[in-house]
Amino acid sequence: MQEWSQLEIEEAVNGQETALIYLYTPMCGTCQMAGKMLTVTEQLLPEQKIGKADLNYMPQLAEQWGVESVPCLLIFKEGNLQEKLYAFRSVPYLLDRIRSIY
Repeated sequence: MQEWSQLEIEEAVNGQETALIYLYTPMCGTCQMAGKMLTVTEQLLPEQKIGKADLNYMPQLAEQWGVESVPCLLIFKEGNLQEKLYAFRSVPYLLDRIRSIY
């Protein structure tokens, strides 16, 4: 999963596809575990755009989309925020939530 710049995030969100943005902070232990689950998920969905951003460097994202805590997975479809996930639970759960947006 690649770290996305502000420009890459804007391009992904405003695109005509489904895009996922993983918001985290490096010192968050739960974020570390969630990141590992998303890495596995990314391998199972190779066609899916998934990027990540450290909220320490992009706090405006939290304000813009009403992010309450990290880890947070934002799921966008055709430029619209469809879902915010805070509880990642498991890889099958993540796959189910992402696929339900297609």
